[in-house]
Amino acid sequence: MALGIAVRHPIGRRRCDRMKRREFIAGLGGAAAAWPITARAQQAVMPIVGFLNGASMPGYSKMVAAFRRGLAEAGYVEGRNVVVNYRWAEGNYERLPGLAAELVRQQVDVIVANGPAAVVAKKATATIPIVFSTTFDPVRLGLVASLNRPNGNLTGVTNLGVEVGPKRLGLLHESVPGVSTVALLVNPASPAAETQSQEVRAAAHSLGLFLHVLSANNEHEFDAIFASLIRAGAGALMISADPFFTSQSERLAALALRHALPAIYQYREFAAAGGLMSYGGPSPTDNYRLVGLYTGRILKGEKPGDLPVEQTTKVAFIINLKTAKALGLEIPPTLLALADEVIE
Repeated sequence: MALGIAVRHPIGRRRCDRMKRREFIAGLGGAAAAWPITARAQQAVMPIVGFLNGASMPGYSKMVAAFRRGLAEAGYVEGRNVVVNYRWAEGNYERLPGLAAELVRQQVDVIVANGPAAVVAKKATATIPIVFSTTFDPVRLGLVASLNRPNGNLTGVTNLGVEVGPKRLGLLHESVPGVSTVALLVNPASPAAETQSQEVRAAAHSLGLFLHVLSANNEHEFDAIFASLIRAGAGALMISADPFFTSQSERLAALALRHALPAIYQYREFAAAGGLMSYGGPSPTDNYRLVGLYTGRILKGEKPGDLPVEQTTKVAFIINLKTAKALGLEIPPTLLALADEVIE
């Protein structure tokens, strides 16, 4: 009897051990299968920012870097705890509605947009928060109800770009007082193109200048545009404020210098690249750092309608004296005294 018990007991124990082992292995398999699901779930809750822009990545690399700095200051690092989906219209603003619709379908948490893109994004969604950076008046464009209380789903950063167009023309005229015909380059796809043309045309009339307006929304048009300026007898060039032109600042400055045209644009980057002068708000990188900060605050739960639009009223006047000498220009002492910076 004792022998029978001694024989059966190890067998039963081994069977029990095998059953437990199978259950343990099955449990491991279930856990292993669950791990990828858990990882995907964690990725799914990572906030997604849609970056919508009418220009191109190469021309906006500095602004993107500034945006990332602002995000980081707010506690968000791209690829670590936030995803940024970039959509570039490559200067073709007609692509913006389709790109905006794509971001809306993806149900991104915030859309970051430059001026023309913000107008399109507002039409695409009334619920997804939108943070803009623009040189246009956001109230006049219909983006927000007011700067202090934007309401709705938009807020952002704006500086003086379009509003100081007439002043920009006046500074250019003072630098070349003997010129009677001035060209204005506009982007016809810009939502502020007509306003800019009208205001600068009125300023030109008051100065006794003939204004020759030319349009470009593609970098491949630049060579033909500059050739036509020479044929038209334009003695100076003013470039209207536009994100696409901002992304092409260096090329526009090089073309102006090559064709011996005194030219002025909004940002210092243009003068630093060889353009004669710049007059307008601070560098766009400053704007995009603030946009990054606002984006981070919204991701943390603040409502865009409660965040006042950041308005920069400071302007800077930059003269490239090296370019002036290359063009054979004698910049009046009064202008040099007004300049915030003289590049020599």
